Amino acid sequence: MKAIQIVGYKKSGKTSLAVDLAAVLKARGHVVSAAKFTHNPSLDKADTDTGRLAAHCRAVAAFTPSESAVFWSGPRFLHDVVPLLDAEVLVVEGGKELACMPRLLVLRDPAEADELGAGLALATFGPVTASGLPHLGDVEAVADLVLSRGFLLPKLDCGACGEPDCAAMAARIVANEATPADCQAVHESFRVTVGGAPLAMNPFVERLLAAGIKAMLAQLKGYSPGRVEIGLDA
Repeated sequence: MKAIQIVGYKKSGKTSLAVDLAAVLKARGHVVSAAKFTHNPSLDKADTDTGRLAAHCRAVAAFTPSESAVFWSGPRFLHDVVPLLDAEVLVVEGGKELACMPRLLVLRDPAEADELGAGLALATFGPVTASGLPHLGDVEAVADLVLSRGFLLPKLDCGACGEPDCAAMAARIVANEATPADCQAVHESFRVTVGGAPLAMNPFVERLLAAGIKAMLAQLKGYSPGRVEIGLDA
């Protein structure tokens, strides 16, 4: 999945950029999803049937003729819901604490660049620039950059790639010192997908699952070494 994170402080224009970027990518024929992070204590569901149900339920799903939503009573990580988003490109607005994908910085002041993670930034966008970072002046150029250099690491922080965490690997990829393929959490030799999205796992878990499955299959009539495909509707 291609992914980009748009970060900036309040009133910087990041929401406008996220909306415009999603529109451009969709117009180019790409399936796009978005994730928005907010510091508001709750989502816009107060004084609704959804809100009343959420007071007693672990999760609440809401459906209308034109849209659907799921509300959880507690926090969830972005990677928990990525399989539900079903997209080629993910546009993330906010979430400065995330460090598993490249960023576009939307600044009010050049000094904000370091605070917003310049080491993960591919470029800046908007009227304010920052020293040492490329600057993009139109959304079409942003879309080109996302499609060529967007990525999403699994945020396992397993260290199998040789880096201490996914943030360090993401910074190396942004600096063109590594590629997303250097992540060791997803391999073609043992690949699990959920809703079409690869399920990341550290090498130890991968070896454990692969060995267990092979051992069980070896007890079945007709088994022989080779490529194994298992389909499961969970």
